[in-house]
Amino acid sequence: MERNPTRLLVVAALIRDGAGRLLLQRALPGKPHEGQWEFPGGKAENGETPRSALRREIAEELGLTVDGRAMVPSGFADQAGNGDLPAIVLILYDCPGWAGEPQSREGQAWGWFTPDEADALPLPAIDRALLEGIAKLGAPPYVAPSKRP
Repeated sequence: MERNPTRLLVVAALIRDGAGRLLLQRALPGKPHEGQWEFPGGKAENGETPRSALRREIAEELGLTVDGRAMVPSGFADQAGNGDLPAIVLILYDCPGWAGEPQSREGQAWGWFTPDEADALPLPAIDRALLEGIAKLGAPPYVAPSKRP
């Protein structure tokens, strides 16, 4: 059995504001999907659960606190490996319990977008698949952000 990972677990957050707009961020230069808009999140590190990885990534990148207990798996997408890059399995969590104001902690642009506005943005194929999945299922009922996750 091969000991090297053949796939990478990535987690992403579906965070909505009071108007139901989606929070997306733009990938930095030199990063995969450079210049494209993505659901915020990142790679799960060894020993992390998907929820703890997402909480860490959102705090590091955007300065938000998300409530891991309120997260609901809302979809997934995958991407085949390419050369030295492993295959990716991306899990999207609806994060109704969040607090704070988004900040650009790593220099990335971020913004709030309606689903139609998001659809018009340059998105990586894997994020576009998540967006299409959300549209097919219909957005979950909006829950106002909690004051204390």
